[in-house]
Formats: sequence, structure tokens, C-alpha cells
Amino acid sequence: MTEELLEKPVATDDRVQLESSWKKRLLPEFEKDYMESLKAFLVAEKKAGKVIYPRGDEYFNAFNLTPFEQVKVVILGQDPYHGPGQAHGLCFSVQPQVPFPPSLRNIFKEIQDELGLPIPNHGCLTHWAQQGVLLLNAVLTVEQSKAAAHQGKGWETFTDAVIHKVNNELENVVFLLWGSYAQKKGNFIDQSKHCVLKSPHPSPLSAHRGFFGNGHFKKCNDYLESKGISPIDWRVPD
Repeated sequence: MTEELLEKPVATDDRVQLESSWKKRLLPEFEKDYMESLKAFLVAEKKAGKVIYPRGDEYFNAFNLTPFEQVKVVILGQDPYHGPGQAHGLCFSVQPQVPFPPSLRNIFKEIQDELGLPIPNHGCLTHWAQQGVLLLNAVLTVEQSKAAAHQGKGWETFTDAVIHKVNNELENVVFLLWGSYAQKKGNFIDQSKHCVLKSPHPSPLSAHRGFFGNGHFKKCNDYLESKGISPIDWRVPD
């Protein structure tokens, strides 16, 4: 893919942009065969009338809201929510006015128990992203009502490259790896230069097996402050 095509990366929507600090590092990925195949797959799905989430101009929202040099924390998700109006390019986050999915509700419960912060009135996590929390799904698109429909199409290779860039070029980043999928994807992270926190996933199926009480939000901030880095405000403002 040429740089001109990168201005509308993988999607067909001209409004899609990739933030410049990420584009500089990820441009080679857009020139590889797997990305060409991924683009062809997405175009074919749209031509077949399938509804894809999030919108084309939100595929790279995590990068556009959190420039590379500002990354302090990485939270790894699996793939976007597949219900109408939910996904907007940030893992675990939903648009305002959308009811909390169960995992997000459990994240807010843990923050309340751990830090004493109130349960917010919406689930849009842009406040976190703007502070340096890279809310990265392993797969950046999904078909409506079909969870995991776009797994194995190439996104995982792209997001592996993202994690390698953060791992290799930055220091003192906190990786929050919840569940076996995230832990497997992040198993190459250099723990001598980064902080890696692991626990079960916040899903209702596993939250009571160790996500609740994991202390990750406080541990994250304690680590950042120990390195002279400003902590994350884990509130979700009204």
C-alpha cells in the first residue's frame, strides 16, 4: 500500500486518518501482502452488504487519540463489540448513551472498589486514551452480530507489530493483560523495561476468579509514579 492509500488505511472512507507518529512507524505494515489481503477482504464484505463495526473512520481511533510518544499504558482487548452503536475503536469502550457491556461494568466496579471512584454515567473511555492509555484490540473490525468474524484475516499481525514497536522503542510502559488471549499476545514483552500486570478477564465468566481485587489500577499508577511519570486519572468524566 502506498502512503497515499494510507491516508484511507484499509478502509474505503476518505475521512480515515492515521496519526502521524504511528504512521511513521507503521507505514511498512501497510505495504505488506497480509495488509493488502485484509483490505481486499474488508472491501468485499462491504460490497456484499455486510455491516462492519466500528465505522471506517474509527478503525484507528486508539492510535489517533494516543500518539506513540504519549503511550504510558496498554490495555489489550480481543475484538470490537458487535452490537449497533457500541464499538468506536477503543477496546472495552462504548459510545455515550450505550449501556455498559458486562466486562466494562466489571472494570468500573473494580475501579470503584480499588480507588473509591464512582461508577460513571457512560462508558466512553476517551479520557483514558487522551492521557496515554492505548486501548488496543487485537482485531480492529467485526461483522455486526458475529463475534470474532474478522479474526485470522490479518489484524492480529498488524497489532503484533504495534506491540513490538511499543515494547522496543518505549520504556516504563504498563501492560494490562486480562485473560489468556491478551497474555498470550503479550508474551514477548520485555519485563525488564516495562511493567506487565496479568489477571483473569473482566468478563462475568472469569471476573470472580481474580479480576476483582487484582489491584491493577493502583499498581499501574504506583509504577508510573515510581518512574517519575504522571499517573492516570481513571475517572470517566460526565
